[in-house]
Amino acid sequence: MAKQPAAESQSLSREDIYLFHEGNFFHSYRMFGAHLTAENGREGVRFTVWAPNAVSVGVATDRNGWDGSADPLEAVPDSGGIWSAFIEGIGYGDLYKYAIESITGERLLKADPYGAYAEIRPNTASRVGSVDGYEWGDQAWRRKRRAPYAKPMNIYEMQLGTWRQKDDGTFYTYRELADVLIPYVKEMGYTHLEFMPLTEYPYDLSWGYQATGYFAPTSRYGEAKDLMYLIDRCHQADIGVLLDWVPGHFAKDAHGLRQFDGTPQYEYADPMLAEKPGWGTLSFDFGKPEVQSFLISSALYWMDVFHFDGLRIDAVTSMLRLDFEKKPHQWRPNEHGGVENVDAIEFLRKLNRTIFAYYPNAIMAAEESSAWPNVTAPAHEGGLGFNYKWNMGWMNDTLKYMETWFDERPSLHNLLTFPLVYAHSENFMLPLSHDEVVHGKKSLLDKMPGLYEEKFAGLRLLLGYQITHPGKKLLFMGGEFGQFIEWKDEEQLDWLLLDYEAHRQMRTYTAALNHFYLEEKALWEIDHEWEGYDWISASDAGQSVITFMRKGKKSGDTLYVLINFRPIAYEDYRIGVDKPGTYKEVFNSDDPRFGGGGMLNSGTIRAEKAEWHGREYNIPVKLPALGMVVLKKGGRSGDTPNSAIEIEPAEPAPKRKAAAKKTAAAKKEETPKKKTTAKKAKTDETAAATKKSSVKKKTASESALQPKSDEAEAN
Repeated sequence: MAKQPAAESQSLSREDIYLFHEGNFFHSYRMFGAHLTAENGREGVRFTVWAPNAVSVGVATDRNGWDGSADPLEAVPDSGGIWSAFIEGIGYGDLYKYAIESITGERLLKADPYGAYAEIRPNTASRVGSVDGYEWGDQAWRRKRRAPYAKPMNIYEMQLGTWRQKDDGTFYTYRELADVLIPYVKEMGYTHLEFMPLTEYPYDLSWGYQATGYFAPTSRYGEAKDLMYLIDRCHQADIGVLLDWVPGHFAKDAHGLRQFDGTPQYEYADPMLAEKPGWGTLSFDFGKPEVQSFLISSALYWMDVFHFDGLRIDAVTSMLRLDFEKKPHQWRPNEHGGVENVDAIEFLRKLNRTIFAYYPNAIMAAEESSAWPNVTAPAHEGGLGFNYKWNMGWMNDTLKYMETWFDERPSLHNLLTFPLVYAHSENFMLPLSHDEVVHGKKSLLDKMPGLYEEKFAGLRLLLGYQITHPGKKLLFMGGEFGQFIEWKDEEQLDWLLLDYEAHRQMRTYTAALNHFYLEEKALWEIDHEWEGYDWISASDAGQSVITFMRKGKKSGDTLYVLINFRPIAYEDYRIGVDKPGTYKEVFNSDDPRFGGGGMLNSGTIRAEKAEWHGREYNIPVKLPALGMVVLKKGGRSGDTPNSAIEIEPAEPAPKRKAAAKKTAAAKKEETPKKKTTAKKAKTDETAAATKKSSVKKKTASESALQPKSDEAEAN
């Protein structure tokens, strides 16, 4: 191991001790753990640990035969169970555990809860680490960070060990990934990376969601400074980086936090509160002040030390609800007779107040799968204080619809329209995450019904629908090129599929779509306000078509979006528009470059003076089977559609047969010549409710767009 410079020791002050036990020692990692230092001219390590019910604590190392009595820690007087000592001669990379004697006489060997470095699994010792001394080059990125709401956010979610592996099956290191990952992300047009959990964890197949080290980046991919280098390089390339962080529960492994000093220390003492039976893990005791100091310090640590731009908080619903995935005999109501975990609610509010006090423009995203209200409203207004929530309702409805056979889609049209009723009730992210491509759920591509070509058209449609729907975006790795089988959580993605034209074209499409998103302000500038969305028609259930507008602050940025969810093309599909003049196609998922049939709207389209969809004018559009067309007003005939990214043209695919042109009488209504059915009436009601909701000026999410009020409260 390279020798690390020793810093002068920082002693644990009485104020630190007080704040720790009050739940307000938000940088406790600076004092607890193992810190290389010099005391009285001697170099070594200052060890500090909280073990309130221990009889004795020592540092067990390979140099003392793992006998902690050889290097004992001293109980800090009047500290509430804090133990500390300076031990000379221990250096960077040396192995250690805490040897703890419990009140029952049991002898435990525990990894350091605040350890900054860990052995590579299956070994479980902590190592003396250091996070000091890295020279950052991302100052320009950090200076220009602003509130994320009126900016594009398109996140590429990834698991570092299975994105790409070396020829021999070993992992790329954090440092090596910088050279292969960053160019790919830039080429594909993503704005952010989200890493699945990197807090040290013992079992590969937990994917990091069952952690043992909340301050140690996993050693699978290198050391702390290697991770810093990766994030630094991302920032220098204008890529934000988020971390999936798991405060809801922790692993039961013997070397971890469970019964740390021989008693329930980090977990609830009550098994009905502590046990997560579905996952085989334990819940943190969110009401214990020392646990609050520990967890909030961990959250800040990843931002302070590693410069992460924000956190995605895993399994928030499991924290909020006492009955989460439990049978009736496995939980009991709170003192008010409800299912709410009051401790967890208050902890989350405190966490978010603290984060925004230090990092006003951070991203704090909740994976909250229920209809819990005001997740993204400020804590002082009764919300949980996040500034983003994963829209699990949109995800479930959308995937259910997309997996349905084409002829059955008209009966499920409300799955496309209902999400707009609540689309602005929170600040939403639209996730197509790892959870949707595992455990027999099939890959996104394989979820799509139909023939081979129709599956790819369906995936293009799904991603196009996501990009044009209100909310920030997230896609799990592999979806961008059509991974055909589920995520293999021990092997790399099937990059060999790019040897096949259809998958190359799929990746070309995703890159073009992402760059189109970046260029079009209407897709993100007023993303969280009703003024940014307007239905043209939500009621064409019979043909499984939706049409709508996305708007920016300037009228000239408005986009007109048509999405056809059935494998039937229309040569003349009319939509109502408000203004005369010409319109041009700016994106079409059926472009031959993307593997489509080539049904494009070339040149310009002139609006006709005839009412349609309650609007004064209308335009005729060629709408491809399983296709998305996006138009913009004011184009010139020489403009080239889909110019967001230069991509080598692909061989055109055979055109699908278009449906016959409609008669003049039929042109006045794009839906089939059937009487209005109950299902259609219900869809019309949904559209009306959506439009009615759009006049509401004050929503919970509107307040959440201003986290600074929370910052003042936290300060």
